[in-house]
Amino acid sequence: MYHFSSRVRFSETNEKKELALTAVVDYFQDCSTFQTEDLEVGFSYLEPRGLTWVLSYWQIVIEEYPKLGEEIRIGTLPYDFKSFLGRRNFFLEKEGRKIIKADSLWTLLDLKAMRPVKIPGELLEVYGKEEKLEMEYLPRKIPVVGKEKEENPLKIEKHHLDCNGHVNNGQYIKIAGSFLPEEFMVKQLRAEYKKQAHLGDMIIPYCYEQEKQFIVVLCNEQKEPYVVIEYKQ
Repeated sequence: MYHFSSRVRFSETNEKKELALTAVVDYFQDCSTFQTEDLEVGFSYLEPRGLTWVLSYWQIVIEEYPKLGEEIRIGTLPYDFKSFLGRRNFFLEKEGRKIIKADSLWTLLDLKAMRPVKIPGELLEVYGKEEKLEMEYLPRKIPVVGKEKEENPLKIEKHHLDCNGHVNNGQYIKIAGSFLPEEFMVKQLRAEYKKQAHLGDMIIPYCYEQEKQFIVVLCNEQKEPYVVIEYKQ
């Protein structure tokens, strides 16, 4: 298990002075990045080999959002590997309680061929496997149900991109979250990533609302999904 401590900053909070959902995602991404760098299998290992990890799926379950100024601890643990796929848990603790838990699925990608590649044995040895967290694990596939509403398209700009040159997974969640109804308190998020968006691409949002559930599908101009994001109250 890998973890680091922090404190909820004003720049990370929402209008309720609680840690924003997008900031939770950023903390989790940073935690896994810190672990790979500390284990010396991060960018300096992956880039010369033309490899990168891309996120395929998020499930984040929120019991409580920490508030401005509170001390928190963020942790992660890899618990399963198969072929080119790796599964990893995350958690956010306050006063020793895990108030946010997450499951994630990652794909090791060959950047030149732009296709998945089997995880090298040396990576498996470095990460090892830990016992996964106790939580309800939901299927990766998200059924899209409800009445469809098309929103205004937006163009991908430089600030949406990460160092891999495509839209960062947290940016999709930030974009989709802007369509949530007011007072919609997210207690669970699932995100299924399907395609990569790049600089200049157009994103067409489609929203589907049901009782206690809101789904946003971010598509290209051919209505092919980049990501399907499900929010539940």
